[in-house]
Amino acid sequence: MKKYIILFSVILIMLISVYQSFQIQSVKAQINTLSTNVLKSTGATANPAQIDTTGWSEDEKMMYEHHGTLPARIQGSQPQQNMVGGC
Repeated sequence: MKKYIILFSVILIMLISVYQSFQIQSVKAQINTLSTNVLKSTGATANPAQIDTTGWSEDEKMMYEHHGTLPARIQGSQPQQNMVGGC
């Protein structure tokens, strides 16, 4: 009896995994469609210009890559307002 319960549980988990993979694909397709529509309506390109990080220290690059904060010398006198969590 235990073997049947375990087998049923494994099959159920596999079916749920397959179903959710289709849900994820559907959500990704919707996001892609929405972002394409937004880009078309604003006239923006899909590949925005990259920020030139030459001359930045390793710490500044890490802060930009992990937290999205620009170095103070690049920001000028404007404080960053979109930082989450205060880190």
